[in-house]
Amino acid sequence: MTNSPSTNSRAGRREWTALAVLMLPLLLVSMDVSVLYFAIPSISADLEPTGTQQLWIFDIYAFVLAGLLMTMGSLGDRIGRRKLLMIGATAFGAASVCAAYANSAELLIAARAILGIGGATLMPTTMALVRNMFRDDKQRATAIGIWSGVMTGGIALGSVMSGILVEHFWWGSVFLVNLPAMALLLLLAPVLLPEFKDPKPGRFDFLSVPLSMAAVLPLVYGIKEIPSEGFEPLYVASIVVGLVFAALFVRRQRTAESPMISPDLFRGRGFGPAVTLNLISAFAMMGSAYFTTQYLQAVLGKSALEAALWALAPTVFIGLAAPVATVLVQRGVHRGSVVTAGFLTSACGYGLLMLAGTDSLWTVLAGAGVLASGAVIVGSQLTDLALGAAPAQKAGAASSLLETGQEFGGALGMAVLGSIGTAVYRHEIGDAPAEAKETLGGALAVAQHLPGRAGDALLTSAREAFTSGMHIAALAGGVVLLGAAVLALRGLRGVAAPQREAQPEPESEVLV
Repeated sequence: MTNSPSTNSRAGRREWTALAVLMLPLLLVSMDVSVLYFAIPSISADLEPTGTQQLWIFDIYAFVLAGLLMTMGSLGDRIGRRKLLMIGATAFGAASVCAAYANSAELLIAARAILGIGGATLMPTTMALVRNMFRDDKQRATAIGIWSGVMTGGIALGSVMSGILVEHFWWGSVFLVNLPAMALLLLLAPVLLPEFKDPKPGRFDFLSVPLSMAAVLPLVYGIKEIPSEGFEPLYVASIVVGLVFAALFVRRQRTAESPMISPDLFRGRGFGPAVTLNLISAFAMMGSAYFTTQYLQAVLGKSALEAALWALAPTVFIGLAAPVATVLVQRGVHRGSVVTAGFLTSACGYGLLMLAGTDSLWTVLAGAGVLASGAVIVGSQLTDLALGAAPAQKAGAASSLLETGQEFGGALGMAVLGSIGTAVYRHEIGDAPAEAKETLGGALAVAQHLPGRAGDALLTSAREAFTSGMHIAALAGGVVLLGAAVLALRGLRGVAAPQREAQPEPESEVLV
């Protein structure tokens, strides 16, 4: 092992080619979040899962992913980020085969859980390797902008790809599409990706692993279920349990000799504000998705595949957001100002959603595109800020903490804004059958069995009530984003100025 190269050296063709290789697992991990949207009817017909099993087929991937991010980020710092990336890619590929040919709901749930484990290794290691390979501040900012764009685009692409594959093949094909990319990664990673690790990581704190999972899993579960099921005692208790274990986890990190998440990370200038503001951005992004996906299908009456294809339209602008933000910072605009502008842009997106009626396709698409573009601006700049503030040898832990915050923010956005929209919907729909008062989907189901004008009247009332709920939730989301803009302007003052020259990295990091 030798000392890492000078941080003043700029990345060349090898590093940029390696970045393209790293985007393969990132794209697939993000796609797997939404890849079952169109496959689930075929899965239900073939495997005949119970209602509970169907929910777990959907949710187990995200739960395991969120629960293990911090563990895997810390593990990568210790055993080597390239090594963990290859282990994760192997697990992801094997689990994809198991999922594709699963002959029971139980086997599919288990395969999705292993996919979550693999995903938890791939996400923080890709970001950490970007941090290590691109030492020059400008190049790193560009690379992280690409990383953010691929991550956002993958979620949108996953649903569309699943619809196309299921239409022409069987449902297992949505998992087999992972195999060529993972095989290519395993072939090229040893050649193109250098190995990075912390040479003095200390003993691995095994107690932090169950504590982190006991904190994250109940919190994410309770927060995700509340929008659709309401404030049931089980979900409230789950959140309380998660908060208790979160407090224990934080205490452990502050007292352990070799903590999983070192408190020293938060001593880096800008790291704490970046994690917090990134969580708020995820809150806004996923909170809006809760409404826009339902609006396209249930209000406008689009099929699932049509809705997914229309949802791709705003990605044209989303893909330009991060590069534009990076160019502005590199030309001397203060990063805090760019992040503030990103939050204000997202707030404008919510403003457009407030203008939507029950037949406003382009208004909703524009609102979703503007909102997501602002979120990508914020995410790319805050990620670069946080990774630049963290010690290079702790890049895995820093990446995992950022991504765990995104998971929490997204779940919280869906819970809070979804609950606001649901409350308004139930109030606005007035006198209606009990099932119709619960959700818009329930109203559509009831309306199909009502004669003539009665069904049409219920449909009109339900769609107007849902749109009213979206307006109020958008107002609440906009207020949150305006508050975040103020926090960014004040909290990033003096800690986010663009750096003209790369700063020296600690000599302790090793390159294998």
